[in-house]
Amino acid sequence: MTAVTIERVSRSFDSVHAVREVSLEIRDGEFFTLLGPSGCGKTTLLRMIAGFCELDAGTISFGGRRIDTLPPHRRNTGMVFQNYAIFPNFTVGGNVAYGLRARKMPATQIAQRVETALKLVHLDGYDARWPHQLSGGQLQRVAIARALVIEPEVLLLDEPLSNLDAQLRVEMRGEIRQLQQSLGITAIYVTHDQEEALAISDRIAVMRAGTLEQVGKPEAIYRDSATPFVAEFMGVTNLLSGNVTRREDAHVVIEVAGTEFHMEGSLSATGPAVAFCLRPEALRVIAPGDVVPAGWTSLEARLVRVEFLGALTRLETRIAEGATLRVALLDQPLDALSPGCVLTLAYDPRRTTPFKTS
Repeated sequence: MTAVTIERVSRSFDSVHAVREVSLEIRDGEFFTLLGPSGCGKTTLLRMIAGFCELDAGTISFGGRRIDTLPPHRRNTGMVFQNYAIFPNFTVGGNVAYGLRARKMPATQIAQRVETALKLVHLDGYDARWPHQLSGGQLQRVAIARALVIEPEVLLLDEPLSNLDAQLRVEMRGEIRQLQQSLGITAIYVTHDQEEALAISDRIAVMRAGTLEQVGKPEAIYRDSATPFVAEFMGVTNLLSGNVTRREDAHVVIEVAGTEFHMEGSLSATGPAVAFCLRPEALRVIAPGDVVPAGWTSLEARLVRVEFLGALTRLETRIAEGATLRVALLDQPLDALSPGCVLTLAYDPRRTTPFKTS
């Protein structure tokens, strides 16, 4: 296993700053994900680690050994590309063996390693098949086997599932995570898919315009987003801002568009503007006659739209002065609700996330 240290790494293309002084510590055996929208610099950073893109500044080390001055073939990384990069004129076995042959390994050892790698990705007996005979998921398994067969210190994956259909993506991401855990290998994974990142990562770095917005465990990235950008990028949410009016016990009361919201926190002064996030699933519809859970806060909102998504139902509501408040409900009967009715919504003040002010 190998830790990866990235110190103040930068890269520009003409006037475009693709990566700006990024520093990261990726632990031994960690599944670390670089997440962000297109153009945020995540793939450029991955390619710098692999050696396919030079650094303008900074250093990259594996286990304390500096590698950014080495050519790609001496860094001992395995790379899985978005478009598979499978050679059509080689069989499956030939594709997997390619890196070993380039290292001039004995034929008997190559055969053993290829067999082992194909077993790891559940392609036993596929070595004689040709790429055109395989499905997209099988081609991606071949690409993973080819990356693993050289026994790399670090596995790099650049949006490896983006060309697969939705169901296969879910299956393959689970297989990749299970394989990484069984091998104990350090993996750096690039994706723009928030759900994918949350499902498989030990930690996530959210990138924006070449910089790091937040680094943390999936739960922290989602539930305690550091900035409005992270909160919104990680899924549908309510971004709210208002003025502190008073304190009630352990709660700060904030007025937003004529409606009071409660937040658990240490803010003491009244008057200053506060921005915060309240996830739609943190809100619950309280039916007439039902009791608001102890310690929770309630408010009234007018229903504007209902969107039924199977197990999940999304509501769009309006609070006092017309501001939108989104609600997400899991398997809650809503037959009696129709646009225009007034709802009582409740939430736990601990589920509100204030944003840090600069």
